[in-house]
Amino acid sequence: MQSLHRATTETNVHPMDMVERTLSLYQWQSDRSCDTEIAAQAPAKWCDYSLFFTWSDNAEAMQLTCAFDMRIQKEQRAAVHELLMLANERMWLGHFTLWQEEGQPMFRHALPLRGAEAPTIGQIQDMIETAIYECERFYPAFQYVIWGGRSAKEAMDMALLETVGEA
Repeated sequence: MQSLHRATTETNVHPMDMVERTLSLYQWQSDRSCDTEIAAQAPAKWCDYSLFFTWSDNAEAMQLTCAFDMRIQKEQRAAVHELLMLANERMWLGHFTLWQEEGQPMFRHALPLRGAEAPTIGQIQDMIETAIYECERFYPAFQYVIWGGRSAKEAMDMALLETVGEA
């Protein structure tokens, strides 16, 4: 782990270099299309999520989007927007939104880094793990609305049903 520790304290490291190093720990394939963008696929329980990291020099911030492997038809978007609102009320970090062009739900989270050279591997891991956790938690609710024809409220109630006790 010494090499990882050194990686988090190097100077003049571009933030996206740290993203690449972090993704290599997960052994996921990634593609760095330019200095400020990296895409990766993250396998999970419900689907493979498409991760997109973007760095903004102006904002001095990194943004992560985690897109679902599903498409929302135009006639379903009102129900999905209501579902997004209900899901966002239950989250601490990040938020869900709908990529209008593609009709794809996604989780978004930003990490402001004003004055810092780059994020640490731990910070990037936190972003990734938060994104996947929230996507996995709410994925069934999206399925209930999109394929099950349920209302957003019904979908949230069914997806987040908590069991009490033991059988």
